[in-house]
Amino acid sequence: MGAVRKPAVAGAFYPDQPDQLVGQLHAFLNGVPPWTGPAPKALIVPHAGYVYSGPVAASAYARLLPARGTIRRVVLLGPSHKVAYRGIAASTDEAYQTPLGVIPVDRQLLQAALQSPGCGILDAAHAQEHSLEVHLPFLQVLLGEFSLLPLVVGEATAEQVAMVLDSVWGGPETLIVISTDLSHYLPYEQAQKLDATTCAAIEAMTPGAIGHEQACGRVPMGGLLYLAKKRGMSIERVDVRNSGDTAGPKDRVVGYGAWALSGGDGPEAAIRAQRPLLLQIARDNIARQLSAGSPAPLPAGLPPLLQAPGAAFVTLKKNGNLRGCIGSPVAWRPLGEDIADNAIKAAIRDPRFPPLTEPELDGLELSISILTPPEPMSFRDEADLLAQLRPHLDGLIIEDGNHRALFLPSVWESLPIKTEFLGHLKQKAGLAVTHWSPHFKASRFAAVELK
Repeated sequence: MGAVRKPAVAGAFYPDQPDQLVGQLHAFLNGVPPWTGPAPKALIVPHAGYVYSGPVAASAYARLLPARGTIRRVVLLGPSHKVAYRGIAASTDEAYQTPLGVIPVDRQLLQAALQSPGCGILDAAHAQEHSLEVHLPFLQVLLGEFSLLPLVVGEATAEQVAMVLDSVWGGPETLIVISTDLSHYLPYEQAQKLDATTCAAIEAMTPGAIGHEQACGRVPMGGLLYLAKKRGMSIERVDVRNSGDTAGPKDRVVGYGAWALSGGDGPEAAIRAQRPLLLQIARDNIARQLSAGSPAPLPAGLPPLLQAPGAAFVTLKKNGNLRGCIGSPVAWRPLGEDIADNAIKAAIRDPRFPPLTEPELDGLELSISILTPPEPMSFRDEADLLAQLRPHLDGLIIEDGNHRALFLPSVWESLPIKTEFLGHLKQKAGLAVTHWSPHFKASRFAAVELK
């Protein structure tokens, strides 16, 4: 194993002796009513010394117990208190150490995060930062073994943070933790009033209403709230107190809050649940077209998802080589109908290939890409456009005059370098690789890939 980030605040913010640390954590957790519901997808938790914020943090962390053995990855974001910089900082360290042991950094998640604009490496941001470290013992006690993606957030936008979170979102195996305290060093009653305003903004998922003086981690929290609203998540307040309620005087208090967020799978989970049916529709239509010269009727009683407008591409491969690919860049008809029609077109109407024959059905590889609506991109020049692209996440549509072309996110598998990806897409549109003009337009989209 390479470099290990050593504890910076053990013995100050929390005990540095394992037995004392575990004892304190269990005391906090035992003070929380048992949780029997499902584990949350994301938590917002405070990061002060344990005697001050530990009981509030424990109220949220106790909800992870049902997911022990399920959660294997933790994405942990907190604000930078020691170093000023722009962007979101990852680290070259390969593990984080606490008095309870070593947690490996998840290299796969790290590489995915680094593809997002504004995310880079800055070891100095991690060296003395407590906003991440204080959460690790809680996670170790509750989850056992897991891998970690630690990110310290400097000056960034909610949208930038949301992009990073979206790229590492994962499924039930991945937990998102956002670290923040609330108001700082106000008299008790004044802090309560300000924290109440902040709580209302958090629960309304309006990060723009949270000022710098209201939460030190407002930027990473804002990114989660921005994405949570987009994904249709639910949020529940678990606990809100301040240091005057736990272990400090009431003349200058710090506010602490804990929230649990659930849901967030959005339409992707619903689409994946229909994978067998969608692939069968595509395959049946190809087979029926080749044998009878007409499409197969769609099954009766299709789920609402397939009756609603949707955009899909159908890709065919034979012996690993492309054999046809046609689709709809935007939704304009029911998704089930779109898949059925594009499957036939990919088989017999892709101008790059001769029509598929019945003998080729044996061993034919078929995949479907369900597209999100295209989002126009804003950029100054080609370098700016390239900087914003996220390999393996973004599909791309380019336009210039009468020239237009699209690449699915899956194309990154064969063209992983940004310049080559864009260059080949230009050629597909009938443009030179070096082409650029003031009228050049680009839109990106995501896709759910079904194979």
